[in-house]
Amino acid sequence: MDNILPSNMFSVPLSLRLSGSALKIIALLSMLADHCAYFLMEQDTPIYNLLRCFGRIAFPVFAFLIAEGFAHTRSRNRYFLSLLCCALISEIPWYLLNGADGTHNVMFTLSIGVATLAVFDRLCEHGPLCCFSILIMCTLAWWVGVDYDWRGVLMIMLFYILRRQTIEPWLSRHNVCFPLQALIQIMFTFPLMMHYGIAGAVLASIVIFLYDGTRGQIKGAVAKYSFYAFYPLHLLVILIMT
Repeated sequence: MDNILPSNMFSVPLSLRLSGSALKIIALLSMLADHCAYFLMEQDTPIYNLLRCFGRIAFPVFAFLIAEGFAHTRSRNRYFLSLLCCALISEIPWYLLNGADGTHNVMFTLSIGVATLAVFDRLCEHGPLCCFSILIMCTLAWWVGVDYDWRGVLMIMLFYILRRQTIEPWLSRHNVCFPLQALIQIMFTFPLMMHYGIAGAVLASIVIFLYDGTRGQIKGAVAKYSFYAFYPLHLLVILIMT
């Protein structure tokens, strides 16, 4: 077992580490700030630009959490269907806010991301077929017009593929050096994050880097479905305010 990294290597102080629950809250607040600025504020003002910059944290963190969630969920079918149902419900306020602009809400992006991870797990031993299937899924995201399109799906894929548990499955989870793992993930996903703003990409990378590999204090079905419900509900509230 010489390949196991010491748990104290490249460590981050405990006071700075973030659990999965903390990442979810940061991502939700970032998304809320982004949507409030986009739909409710005058553009090109200092506060608008500040909130939009903070809002760029949301998707990379959600993409990271989707990869983590897929790796640990006990029912991948239920995970996919929960995201898909949330996407279908959210499409109503999304359409009322954006009109018929040909785009669809980000929950569809996350759903396609989960489906792509399932395809990868099934076909990973068949290299060319696996790559072609991932290409098809990214093309589907682009063609359908989901938020963050193919870049979002590819970001989810990279976060999942570059998890140390995926690359080196013989390592037990408690021996994984999470900051080092996150650094590798960030290096490969940063060009995709940067497409939506360098400052936001840097902030999102810092949040992901500080992840400690734990689930955190927010647990249970009520908490899980409250996170799902937040997306359509906050769009509905913004719609009422416009």
